[in-house]
Amino acid sequence: MAATPLQVVILAAGKGKRMRSDLPKVLHPLAGRPLLAHVLAAARALSPRRLCVVVGHGGSVVRERLAAEAVSWVEQSPQLGTGHAVQQALPALEPGGTVLVLYGDVPLISSATLAGLAEAAAGGRLALLTQVLEDPTGYGRIVKDAGGAVQRIVEEKDADGAERAIREVNTGILAASRERLETWLSRLRNDNAQGEYYLTDIVAAAVADGVPVAVRHPSAAYECLGVNSKAELAALERQYQMDHAKRLLEAGVTLADPARLDVRGELECGRDVFIDVNCIFEGRVVLGDGVRLGASCILRDATVGAGTQIKPFTIVEEAAIGANARIGPFARIRPGTDLAADVHVGNFVEVKASRLGRGSKANHLAYVGDSTVGSDVNIGAGTITCNYDGAAKHRTVIEDDVHIGSDVQLIAPVTVGRGATIAAGATITDDVPPGGLTLTQKKQVTRPDWKRPRKK
Repeated sequence: MAATPLQVVILAAGKGKRMRSDLPKVLHPLAGRPLLAHVLAAARALSPRRLCVVVGHGGSVVRERLAAEAVSWVEQSPQLGTGHAVQQALPALEPGGTVLVLYGDVPLISSATLAGLAEAAAGGRLALLTQVLEDPTGYGRIVKDAGGAVQRIVEEKDADGAERAIREVNTGILAASRERLETWLSRLRNDNAQGEYYLTDIVAAAVADGVPVAVRHPSAAYECLGVNSKAELAALERQYQMDHAKRLLEAGVTLADPARLDVRGELECGRDVFIDVNCIFEGRVVLGDGVRLGASCILRDATVGAGTQIKPFTIVEEAAIGANARIGPFARIRPGTDLAADVHVGNFVEVKASRLGRGSKANHLAYVGDSTVGSDVNIGAGTITCNYDGAAKHRTVIEDDVHIGSDVQLIAPVTVGRGATIAAGATITDDVPPGGLTLTQKKQVTRPDWKRPRKK
């Protein structure tokens, strides 16, 4: 990082017409977070003294969506180009130090690349982030003299044939001292094809003032890719996910197919973790040693203990699962759930805001909500905890070693005592004492003269 204090300006005023969306471009999600949030995270890693975001189209929506971000918001209206945008930000910056200019639609820029660029601006230099492309179409070209010194940047619409043949292009990301940046911005003119004030024109101004122009390149070429369309957004999403998959593989995680993985938050894995295809991770997810995830599982803000198997098409949200559990397939573990070690939750079972003790099982077609379930409990198929009376939620308590038969309704609030057995088909409205068999008897009746209706 630069020795002098660092301040960051992020330009996020563009409308993004090619996105064909009412949502401001910088709010479109990549890996579950707005594009602008990724840029803010990279900037914050440098610990800047000031962080300023210039908004324009949909500015109120951008500020509202990212209200938790401690930044200075600046409105650019009308929008007269990138140079004009940075001019609007200057009053929000402190005197002195280095100013780093970023773009809210370039989400994969790394803090390491930015730190190197800020260091290159030390001593009053202008530092540019450039890269060499096989196809430079659409980018401003870096024009150098015979000795290789940067002279200016020419936008493609203003370039002649020789200039368009240049393959080194401007990424738009730069760093300069605040005082010199202000001076250069004051000298900008808009006599160009777009009638805008180009930030890139400060390069020629720096050269005219005899200020050295330093050039740095990104650590990876994709870091500087921007988003101007849904196709480009989709391409960056895959790039992000493949990069994340590569890091997981290097850490020892087994991925059935690295191209079919979506991490939309933070994923932490222990040793010998296996992840099958099409799994999605949101928020913060922690997988212990030896965890195995089946295909098409979704985990959000969840922890999974060592040795646990989560079978295909299972959803786990804001929940904790202990070691050596067996969950799914087609199970839904909802927020507030805590499953202890060796718990089994099977197909088409939903658990919400409940704790299941060690070794308890609900293997088929059950709903357990707002419940405290002890250890070694067996919950039969079709069992439902009836926790909602239309106005309030009520709690069910099932103590250790209880056996509940199929198709049982437990009308909360109710407590089932330790070691009790409840017969199939029972509707339980009162507390069940420990031990013994509890059932709601109904006489079986056969009507031999009854005739089945037949179609006419």
